[in-house]
Amino acid sequence: MKALNSFGFPVLRFNFRGTGLSQGEHDHGSSEVDDVQAALDWLDHEFHLPLIFSGFSFGAAVGLRAACSDARVRAAIGLGLPVSPIDDRTYDFSFLQNCAKPKLFVSGDRDQFGTPAQLEGLIHSIPGPKKLVLIPGADHFFEGRLREMRDAIEQWVSEAVNL
Repeated sequence: MKALNSFGFPVLRFNFRGTGLSQGEHDHGSSEVDDVQAALDWLDHEFHLPLIFSGFSFGAAVGLRAACSDARVRAAIGLGLPVSPIDDRTYDFSFLQNCAKPKLFVSGDRDQFGTPAQLEGLIHSIPGPKKLVLIPGADHFFEGRLREMRDAIEQWVSEAVNL
C-alpha cells in the first residue's frame, strides 16, 4: 500500500467477504474474485486512472485472476503467492499462462507457503514481462523485511510501469 501510494496512486485495502467486519461468507476463492472485481470497478469509477493490482497471499491468488482478465489493470503484483497447499486450500495458477501484463512476484526465501524452487518454476512457466524478487531471510509475512518488500515494489513500478 505504501509503495504504490508513494507514486501518488490512490490505494484501496479491503477485507474479503466473511473477513473482519465484511458481510458474507468465505467462498474459498470463487466469489472472492468478484470482490476484487468490485474493488477494481470502484477504483475506476472514483478515479478514472490506470490500475495496478497488488495482493498478498490469498489476496494475490484470487486477485491476480481478476487483474489479469481486466483490461483496466496495467500491471499486477503478487506478494507471498501461496504456491504450496495451505491446510486444505490449493490454488490453480494456470490463468497466468494467458496474462501478458507486467507482473511482479515478491516472496520471502523462507516463505512457509512456497519454496523458492516452486516459485521459480511457476514464474518460469508464464509469459513475460515478469519478475521474481526473493527477499533473503523473509518468511510468508515478511516479518522484519517489509522495507525490502517495499523497495522491490517501488523499484519495479518505476522501471516496468509507464506512469
